[in-house]
Amino acid sequence: MTLAEELAARGLIEQSSAPAEKILGGERTVYWGIDPSADSAHAGNLVSVLLMKRLGRAGHKLVFLVGGGTGMIGDPKEAGERPLLDVETIEKNVRTLEKQLRTILGSEQKFEMVNNADWLLKEKLVDFLRDIGKHFTVNELVKRDVIRRRLETPDESISYTEFAYSLLQGYDYYVLHQERGVDLQIGGSDQWTNILSGVELIRRKAGQETFALTVPIVTDAVGKKFGKSEGNAVWLDPKKTSPFAFYQFWLRLPDDGLEKYLKMYTFLSLGEIEALMLRHRAAPQEREAQEVLASQVTELVHGPAAAAQAAAATDALYGDTPFEELSAEARAVALAEAPSLMLGKSELEAGYSLAEALVAGGLASSKSDARRLIEGKGITLSGLPITDPDQKLYPGDLSGGHALIRKGKRDVLILKLK
Repeated sequence: MTLAEELAARGLIEQSSAPAEKILGGERTVYWGIDPSADSAHAGNLVSVLLMKRLGRAGHKLVFLVGGGTGMIGDPKEAGERPLLDVETIEKNVRTLEKQLRTILGSEQKFEMVNNADWLLKEKLVDFLRDIGKHFTVNELVKRDVIRRRLETPDESISYTEFAYSLLQGYDYYVLHQERGVDLQIGGSDQWTNILSGVELIRRKAGQETFALTVPIVTDAVGKKFGKSEGNAVWLDPKKTSPFAFYQFWLRLPDDGLEKYLKMYTFLSLGEIEALMLRHRAAPQEREAQEVLASQVTELVHGPAAAAQAAAATDALYGDTPFEELSAEARAVALAEAPSLMLGKSELEAGYSLAEALVAGGLASSKSDARRLIEGKGITLSGLPITDPDQKLYPGDLSGGHALIRKGKRDVLILKLK
């Protein structure tokens, strides 16, 4: 199977400016760019980053562009102007994005990192309009989806600043082609027309053929794309989305679309994915495919240790592993991530109502609701089902200084001794 055939089989090619076999048949120098509009990439960006990693493994040269210049303007979005960031914030975001990319690509993968601020901030306005602007027509630009929708929507408008973004992205491609031999740009399918701007600019100014290839926009279970603008971003920065929460996101995906995510986000072979999905369909309640997906993607982003700790903490909170059997690192993850309720020794010595603990910990809306849950056999304490609505908690119930309460399969509360 050729590289183009595998990428197509994985659902990683949405649009291409020429047949994929032609584009990927020879050695390319390929670039992908990200604007520093936030201090972290997210799960939506990750598809393109991993595509770059696949291309690098196949022998293509990689160039990553962080948009320190274009980030001062911002790509037009569906509604409203993007807030303009100050230079200090942009520079900070550039540094953190570069660090993330280097972590995900790994030390074995060679690549070059560039910042378009190095050339865009030196460009003179009149020179740019004369040398670059003349190759773009307003007629073409107003037909582009986002610009057209903004212009057609009542009470919406678009500034010249955002209107000119395509010229800057096209110029990036031209500069990288002239200075580094870049001849392929990849990106999300929402960037298709911006990428084509560069292809056309290079053809008109240099008379040379370059290429464009996009990946599909990845959506979540309700059809929203993974991204900042949708308010459902799953960040790659562990301070914004912890490795445990990141692992949980993939683990809790529904069966619909699961095979697609495995193909796009993991480096498992297509044969391994097919075998995994056969086992999953035979026993979906085991959620093996979700566990493999969560482990694989978390390891790619946060490393094997964080992935292992997230998996172990998950099994302790929602599975069968006792807390006492966890490593110190995995136990710390579980205790830090799960909702908790602190109880004093004197409270426990007097006997603390389990029903009151459920209410105080947010697992029940009222004491009567808590009693109903207990009587309905919906509550376990340290793995043991509780049936007495008048159950009391004592110091011995918090062996090791904590105890785990579960409501159903997904709601947990850790009791901690002050």
